[in-house]
Amino acid sequence: MSTPEDVVEAVLAGPKGADIGAFFDLDGTIVAGYTATAFWNDRVRNREVGLGEMATTIVAAIDGALLGGDPTKMGDVSVESLRGHSEDELVEFGERLFVQKTAATIRTQSRDLIRAHLRMGHTVVVASAATRFQIGPIAHDLGITNILCTEVEVEDGIFTGQLAGPMLWGEPKARAVRKFARDNGIDLPASYAYANGDEDIAFLSSVGQPHALNPQRGLREAATQQKWTILEMREPKRAGLRALASTTAAMAGAGTGLGVGAALGILHGDKRFGVNTGLSLAADTALAVSGVRLNVIGEPNLWNARPAIFIANHQSSLDVLVVGSLLRRDYTMVGKKEARYDPRALLGGLLIDPVYIDRSNPETAIDALSQLRDRVQSGTSIVVFPEGTRAATPELGPFKKGAFHMAMQAGVPIVPIVLRNTGELMWRRSKLVNPGVVDVCVLDPIPTDGWTPEDITDVTEQVRQQFVDTLEEWPEEA
Repeated sequence: MSTPEDVVEAVLAGPKGADIGAFFDLDGTIVAGYTATAFWNDRVRNREVGLGEMATTIVAAIDGALLGGDPTKMGDVSVESLRGHSEDELVEFGERLFVQKTAATIRTQSRDLIRAHLRMGHTVVVASAATRFQIGPIAHDLGITNILCTEVEVEDGIFTGQLAGPMLWGEPKARAVRKFARDNGIDLPASYAYANGDEDIAFLSSVGQPHALNPQRGLREAATQQKWTILEMREPKRAGLRALASTTAAMAGAGTGLGVGAALGILHGDKRFGVNTGLSLAADTALAVSGVRLNVIGEPNLWNARPAIFIANHQSSLDVLVVGSLLRRDYTMVGKKEARYDPRALLGGLLIDPVYIDRSNPETAIDALSQLRDRVQSGTSIVVFPEGTRAATPELGPFKKGAFHMAMQAGVPIVPIVLRNTGELMWRRSKLVNPGVVDVCVLDPIPTDGWTPEDITDVTEQVRQQFVDTLEEWPEEA
């Protein structure tokens, strides 16, 4: 049986060009579960669903799922509920739910498949019965610009509660794909499609290279009969009892490690010894008891050019522990001022004495950078997350320039630390850690000799591109 990784390799070894399509279903394929569930739950939680709509929805769901009725009826009910709402309101709603909920449901292996097709210059398309407001933020994050979806009618920026075309479920989705191919010069026999539902047999039959992902029973039978590729995809990790136990143990381990370090510093009369011991012990213990292991490529680069400005991409609160375990000694961190009052970081903050920056006040930010420069020149390395915040997905945000100015002024190198999957083990909005392996790649130190302030914008983008390239094509272990 093929694996998703096998298919990625086959795509990268195959033909290039925009005449080859890669059509992806959304619910159950790109994401685990159903995006409509997140929309519905949010509306229920905010008391936006009346008793009449709730009753109609439940009846339609039971009829479509259990009694052999029309499954698209529930979609009609959902579209009717949009009547009177503005288009801008729904766009904003979809973007908010992406950050809060649906970003965490994107399958890592589906993201890898999409990246492979994009690298080969294929025309990548999301084809789904969902609405544009459900699909748009997810497609944007994945770099997909083509969307075939269920369109809803809008007049003067307000939803009428009616469809603007067919619901793309079953055969209508297949027809939409064929029309898109005709209009855009897509060679369907050479193209790919990915889906999970029984209703997607016609959709998958439209292309020469169909793939059934975690297929439902009917699709699995059809795929087996027609010798289509069947892929078993890894589900996003969910918060459960094991994650709760891991997190509790991690917090206890980190606190114990920091406490031991502080005590040893007092006992030996050497604060730096206590800080270094406490930080490494806290990070190592927290990761070990939570079941998180590190797979590190380029480890010598952590030590070849100290002091340095270490920069890392940022998806998760877990990143701080991972970086702490890697650096081990003689470092501090830069954080936004709001983090100063985070109780989870209180003891660690007392030990490493991080510098907090108020981005809304340029004068205090400049003073903070001056403090950091002095620390670097005294032998302390600095850790900066240049995106400035935790990303909702593995896609990199823009890099801020502060770390690069700091490195130039202090005359020390930049050392990039690329974290591949901390967000899988602990999503941005989660407070629980799942066991697993974090992949880390430490890139070569980047000298700052000869840099001028005029160089910083270009250098920042070049270094960010190194992160992008590494994440897209992870290096082999030495």
